[in-house]
Amino acid sequence: MFALIRSMTGYGRGEAVLHDRTITVEVRAVNNRYLDCAVKIPRLYVFAEEAIKAQVQSQVGRGKVDVFVTIDATAADKVAVTLNRPVADGYYAALTQMRETYDLAEPVSLSLLSRFPDVFLVEKEQGDADVIAGDILQVLSQALTDFNAMRAREGAKLADDVRAKAGTIASLVTQVEQRSPETVAAYREKLRQRMEEVLENTQIDESRILTEAALFADKVAVDEETVRLRSHVAQLRTMLESDEPMGRKMDFLIQEVNRESNTIGSKCCDVAIAQVVVGLKAEVEKMREQVQNVE
Repeated sequence: MFALIRSMTGYGRGEAVLHDRTITVEVRAVNNRYLDCAVKIPRLYVFAEEAIKAQVQSQVGRGKVDVFVTIDATAADKVAVTLNRPVADGYYAALTQMRETYDLAEPVSLSLLSRFPDVFLVEKEQGDADVIAGDILQVLSQALTDFNAMRAREGAKLADDVRAKAGTIASLVTQVEQRSPETVAAYREKLRQRMEEVLENTQIDESRILTEAALFADKVAVDEETVRLRSHVAQLRTMLESDEPMGRKMDFLIQEVNRESNTIGSKCCDVAIAQVVVGLKAEVEKMREQVQNVE
């Protein structure tokens, strides 16, 4: 099963001598939206390719994964020497005809016949495919262990960074929540001052001020957005502790955080909140870049 948050990028290597074959497997991966596994293996052993892909898929959620397999089978090579009967028969018949035609006394001997090319076939014996495939998968398992260990180390760093940025976002949301009521009070006071300037000594309609202030408060209210932002941050923290690949879900969640931030920015008429929103969007963008590396 999957460990905690892991990076999509990583490298692992495994090597072993099994059944007189030196097998080396390297696994490399970079970011990708889905899992894309490519296997580079000598043509003689291409029968093991699907099994290799299946084993990679069982341990990797997404990313562009390249598997490189090299096999030195020099020590395991077994040579089979067999008689090439049709060729030998042809040479024997031709030599016999020559002997009879020219009345030669020398017989057609084994030493003479064996000197001709292609009389013997020399072939490398094919090994047991199941045994070879099993050996390759055994070394692949070593490489994947090394590969996943590296990804886990990188993932831990990513998780720490995302967790810190989530804390910063939560802090900025708090600033927005604290400043938002103050903008309504400031607007109400500014409205009162304008009405006093216009009406001078005429009595001010307090209810009118309250109505206008209420309309303004409704227009610039960001309560729903800040509540959703806090919910998103909480979900993000939960995902960081998950034992399943969360990269795609986290990427979607970051998009939602960005959308809520943009909504707050479009509603605010206050310089202080506008500055907070700029910082908020900057943190969201940094987080997005990190989340794109998460499996």
